[in-house]
Amino acid sequence: MAVADLALTSPDITWGQRIDDRFAGQTGAETPRLVVSGVPAGTVELAVVCHDPDAPMPHGFTHWTLYGLPPVDGELSVARGRPGPHDDDGFGYVGPFPPFGHGDHHYYFWVYALSRKVEGTPDRATFLDTYADAVIEQARLVATYSR
Repeated sequence: MAVADLALTSPDITWGQRIDDRFAGQTGAETPRLVVSGVPAGTVELAVVCHDPDAPMPHGFTHWTLYGLPPVDGELSVARGRPGPHDDDGFGYVGPFPPFGHGDHHYYFWVYALSRKVEGTPDRATFLDTYADAVIEQARLVATYSR
């Protein structure tokens, strides 16, 4: 698996910086815009995962899974994707909401270029286990949030 060309950026989130409150779980949970570039040849679809490994849970906390995105460069159209489950018992994007006083949490937004389509709407762990062999490239954008 290569990680050379695929890139993930956002006009709403800056690498390593604090995520704005408008994207947080307790203040609106607006879905941030994501932009992908360098989609490799052979990509059948893109998938997005947002995960907080700092959450005080055994496997962190998944904030977003999104499947079935077209394999093209540019801003990802959430409406064209298929929302998967997050760890707050729902589907789609759920914004950051770490415990008060818990310090900075890191939010990893991942994009995966896949050689085959994702079937259904697996949770993060199932997706990673089932589709690891289909990942052509992956890229991430990391930001923080605390309250």
